[in-house]
Amino acid sequence: MFQLQHPQIRPVTTAHLAQTMTLLNQTVDELYEQIQKELTNPALELVEEHRCPTCHRVMPNGGMCPVCSRPSTQAGDEPVVFVSPREDFYPSSSGSAENIPDEPLSPAVEDLPTYVLRQIVSDLEADDRKIAAYLLTHLDEDGFLTVPLNDVARYFHVLPSQVEQIKKVIQRADPLGVGSYTPQEALLVQLDVLSETRYVPALSGAIVREGMDLLSRHQYPELARMLKTTLAQIQEAVKFITENLNPFPGRAHWGDVRQPSSGGGQTYYYPDIIISYLNDIPDNPLVVEIIMPIRGTLRINQLFRQATRQASEEAKEGMKSELDRAALFVKCLQQRNHTMQRLMHNVVVFQRDYVMHGDRYIKPLTRAQISVELDVHESTISRAVSNKTVQLPNKRIIPLASFFDRSLNVRTALRELIEVERNPLSDSQLVVMLSKQGYDVARRTVAKYRAMEGILPAHLRRVSLPG
Repeated sequence: MFQLQHPQIRPVTTAHLAQTMTLLNQTVDELYEQIQKELTNPALELVEEHRCPTCHRVMPNGGMCPVCSRPSTQAGDEPVVFVSPREDFYPSSSGSAENIPDEPLSPAVEDLPTYVLRQIVSDLEADDRKIAAYLLTHLDEDGFLTVPLNDVARYFHVLPSQVEQIKKVIQRADPLGVGSYTPQEALLVQLDVLSETRYVPALSGAIVREGMDLLSRHQYPELARMLKTTLAQIQEAVKFITENLNPFPGRAHWGDVRQPSSGGGQTYYYPDIIISYLNDIPDNPLVVEIIMPIRGTLRINQLFRQATRQASEEAKEGMKSELDRAALFVKCLQQRNHTMQRLMHNVVVFQRDYVMHGDRYIKPLTRAQISVELDVHESTISRAVSNKTVQLPNKRIIPLASFFDRSLNVRTALRELIEVERNPLSDSQLVVMLSKQGYDVARRTVAKYRAMEGILPAHLRRVSLPG
């Protein structure tokens, strides 16, 4: 008897685990699509009523469940974690989640060469467009050319002056100065273009041409002596340069997005989880709302179940299979929500200071630690964290994976040190300064974190402008 039961039980258990893991890995939008797909099964129905997804109590329209949203203790550091329908946050006129905008709202990310070429293509002859495209494919991440013009002229069998004219067309596209060879050349192009439409302080060009080194070190009195002018005139020009020019065109904001290599392109519109304060009062406990894409209750269709009993033996087998599939989906969805609630409770308790006060206060946390706390496999936590986003109390939307970013606090401290430096700090100096703040990291680690933040080495920051 027991030998006969094992082949029947193991596939169900395996199917349960596999489907739970699949649902756990899905975002709100993906889960919505999955539910709509499962609702094609006649054995499954969605009862259009406002019930709490956790305790299943019927509730009045709108608002949170008065039971599940109640703090379990009086401790201020104990979060309230529950599941809520998405329509509570993004209501639509028809009451359908289909009206909620989907991912296509996200801006398309276009690479810099394509963005520039699209602007200038109508200003160039057909043959010149090929040369422009070639030049643009030889831009580095700062927007600077990496190929000599003479080499380009020989490659296309044209005069260097023709390539130079195409380069000038590129330089006047957005971002201004792209296609230059140096930060100094890019700044001079920007000054030239800006002077056509607005007032530019007279000394701006001279400072860029002759005093870049003094400018980068903020040595304004020395600049005034070198250019034989007053400190006030130097300060006026420096203020204009600082506020209007960018020595690295490729790293500037261009179009509606930032160059992908600089870390942009990740735009989140609708989070999977919302963290706020109870009643929006900062002294109150944190409230963690895990969003469900539907309102109502998924359950077995009782009429279909009754029809199965009355069906012929031939039809009964197929109908029973649909009943089993519906029951499995409902059970797996409940398991998914339960796991997400337990996960978020533990994460928010541990990272409470990070949630409330920002990146500097994040604590080292691993998925393995949480898996031990919840008594589940580490892969389960990885699936639950993957692709999810969280809205913090300050309305900032971040990946859920950020709660496990062990370098975030160090990178934040590093970025703050460089933002206020008067003279560019070497990586070795930054190691010492971070150590004084309690962050013991190696020099190569500082270099790695600096690169992650898109910050240039010290010797290249010397040509940067004060900001």
